[in-house]
Amino acid sequence: MEIKNNWYLLENEADFELAKDRYEDIKTSVKGSKEHKEKMLLVHLMSEYENKLWDLPEVDPIEIIKIRMQDFGYNAATLAKEYGDKGTVSKVLNYKQSLSLSMIRKFSQLLKIPAEWLIKEYPLKKAV
Repeated sequence: MEIKNNWYLLENEADFELAKDRYEDIKTSVKGSKEHKEKMLLVHLMSEYENKLWDLPEVDPIEIIKIRMQDFGYNAATLAKEYGDKGTVSKVLNYKQSLSLSMIRKFSQLLKIPAEWLIKEYPLKKAV
């Protein structure tokens, strides 16, 4: 196998996907080979891209979710499709109900947010 690309910093999701696909092609390469060196470079580049992606401001979990929804062009219906309950998602986004553990897991994966950022406590609005 040969190195297929001259790799540079990953600047967008398309770059990341190319790197990930190439990594999958060469992940079993022999240590010391050109492919192994390329694999190690790809791991570094993908890690740096993900760290940059997750460099979000210090805000409460619901605001982080809203920011990421906007970044990805998602709405409450998109989250409800992932979670399965539009009413609960609406209550959570309006600070009327806390995030559940299953929501944290699903939204972390969908929105590419570290789960530990979503487990922080935040105030709920009192029912009127």
